[in-house]
Amino acid sequence: QVKTAFRQKALTCHPDKNPDNPRAAEIFHQLSQALAVLTDGAARAAYDKVRKAKKQAAERTQKLDERRKKVKLDLEAREREAQAHESEEEEVGITRSLEQEIIRLREEGSRQLEEQQRLIREQIRIEREQRIHGKQERNGAEGKVTPKLKLKWKCGKEDEMRGGYSEDVLLRILQKYGDVLNLVISSRKTGSAVVEFATVKAAEMAVKNEVGLTNNPLKISWLEGQPQNQPSIVPPDSTTQPRTSQ
Repeated sequence: QVKTAFRQKALTCHPDKNPDNPRAAEIFHQLSQALAVLTDGAARAAYDKVRKAKKQAAERTQKLDERRKKVKLDLEAREREAQAHESEEEEVGITRSLEQEIIRLREEGSRQLEEQQRLIREQIRIEREQRIHGKQERNGAEGKVTPKLKLKWKCGKEDEMRGGYSEDVLLRILQKYGDVLNLVISSRKTGSAVVEFATVKAAEMAVKNEVGLTNNPLKISWLEGQPQNQPSIVPPDSTTQPRTSQ
């Protein structure tokens, strides 16, 4: 838990991620010292002893009511003079012990600290590469053209039935070849529509096989995304039976 918390906090204040913060290196160094203390047994014990002594003193003081607290403070004031030297030596000894552990860890070089720093650098590198890779993928996706086909059929200007080709009818005919991303029926030019397929394979199959309704055939041609070396209009093969929709 200590190492996990250190990595999470260190990632936010690492100098590489905070080039504009002049105190970033100092803050990261303080975090590194804290990790060194908390992950080393002797240093942690000395640190816990200081914290425990302060916590116990605060808890004892908090539990006393005002009257008892005043008596306690008066007694402590009288005893403080007699015990000042002894208490000072004990506190100095505890503080010195903690400082010595920190100095020892700094001089010897904590393997755990070095490993945590390495992991942070590695994670920063991975995040940087992921951002670059993600940007490249987005740029590639923006440059990709989805296949679009142009549909034509006979339809009079006053024909409310649109020659039998409503949006639902066209979708039912085309979706058997694959996912249809968009279908736009022209409002200005009767008997005309544009369909956008999710895959080139679906568009190829529709161009090659679909003839539409028996009583009003469809004429299908490429508009965008046509594979190379293919004609824009592919007539049905005379040797095969084209697929019709009723």
